[in-house]
Amino acid sequence: MTQEGERALTNEELERASQVVAGAQYVVALVGAGLSVESGIPPFRGPGGLWTKIGEPTSRNYQRFLEDPATWWREQLKPQEGPRAEFTASFATAKPNAGHYALAELERMGTLRHVITQNVDNLHRVAGSVNLAEIHGNRTLLRCMECNRRFPRAGFPIDEMDLPPRCPRCGGVVKGDGVMFGEPIPKDVLAVCHEQAELCDCMIVIGTSATVYPAAGFAEMVYQKGGSLIEVNMYETPLTPFCQVALRGPSGEVLPRLVASVRELASQRT
Repeated sequence: MTQEGERALTNEELERASQVVAGAQYVVALVGAGLSVESGIPPFRGPGGLWTKIGEPTSRNYQRFLEDPATWWREQLKPQEGPRAEFTASFATAKPNAGHYALAELERMGTLRHVITQNVDNLHRVAGSVNLAEIHGNRTLLRCMECNRRFPRAGFPIDEMDLPPRCPRCGGVVKGDGVMFGEPIPKDVLAVCHEQAELCDCMIVIGTSATVYPAAGFAEMVYQKGGSLIEVNMYETPLTPFCQVALRGPSGEVLPRLVASVRELASQRT
């Protein structure tokens, strides 16, 4: 359903987009906060966002963690209050929406090869996506700073009298998997993202402002080497002029229609 002043998605646009996707050899999705917003999770930036309410974190956050990880952990283990507590609660109640399930279905069809997501909410995994690069981490996981192994946060042994917790495999300091301000993207995830962007000849860019790097740079890489960009977004972005087709509307409405159209094309070709 469109709001007043919004342009409705046309069948012609949907058909053009599905033809591009169905005709591609290696399709990758780049997903931003817009998809999570449709599941009830506020964005970090923008109206209603956490940082709009409490201020943006300092770029020294990661450096402070490195200097004193025990203090960071003590702060993490304290009961949260106010906007931060409300924001955290939104993750606990959020469920995948139709857009998440559509991406998982497109992967099962063999059309979508990989998802690069900026979201930390774990909803892609819950929906069934398998080939997934979480460029900003996953809030349900912990990560060893030495060996980069991830562990489920739930059930991980944390002794409040002996902080920070240590990796059970190598003894390194463990932190949340979410990437802090000032923290480099983990090398293992970044390598996967670059690899997928190199292989990609069609990128579906979903619910992202296309202003946060390095994520936005992967779409630019695909375009610069002659690949196609399909945008799914409520609004125009800096990437819109470079997209072969821009599908306007909520991801949870547009993506299922796109997947159904791609499936129909595939059935006609067999």
